[in-house]
Amino acid sequence: MDGDFSQTAALLSDPGRAAMVMALMNDVSLPAGQLALIGNVAPQTASSHLAKLVRGRLLVGENRGRHRYYRLAGREVAYAVEALLAIAPRISHGRLQPPSDHRLVQVRTCYSHLAGKVAVQLADTLVERRILRRKTRREFAITPSGQDWFAELGIELSKSQLHQRGFARTCLDWTERRDHIAGKLGSLLLTRFRELKWFAPLRDTRALRVSLEGEKKLHELLRISVRRNS
Repeated sequence: MDGDFSQTAALLSDPGRAAMVMALMNDVSLPAGQLALIGNVAPQTASSHLAKLVRGRLLVGENRGRHRYYRLAGREVAYAVEALLAIAPRISHGRLQPPSDHRLVQVRTCYSHLAGKVAVQLADTLVERRILRRKTRREFAITPSGQDWFAELGIELSKSQLHQRGFARTCLDWTERRDHIAGKLGSLLLTRFRELKWFAPLRDTRALRVSLEGEKKLHELLRISVRRNS
């Protein structure tokens, strides 16, 4: 087991491979050629890196016509990367440095759920209002009043979902270093917010743009103040 763990960890020790994995954190599939550019390596080197990541079960590859596309092997990979980012040092001249892109700090996607300052505020507020409760260190539970709240938002939850392990799990946010909501519930929330046009993706980044309607509704419903990204 120790050997397997060290081998998996070693896959992310190379800057090129790490950059490729980070580029796929938005629940997207990208071709090998684009990942080579992202990793700043030659195509042949990128192929070697990608083969290692597939063998290590961090990525999955699939052929589409003449090109081969890659994506994360699953949400557990995204959780692991986010957790590693949370403990990675960001020290410069003796001070903790935030990420250079303030938009990523504000609100972004983490695989298929929300992350960033807004996502942490959302989790905190839902717990404070007893819509969610902390079931374990790794999971939230949805309260009876929470079921009604989600239904009003447009998210109907079944009994099987409410008792499904990992349905509303925690994910350590790497910029805030506190938990946001992951699992299927996190995915449902992000999907619903996009349907309501509260959030929209920004090109070539995991950061999200908060619409004027989203800013208004988040404050009305949850008293969350959001600085909109442009």
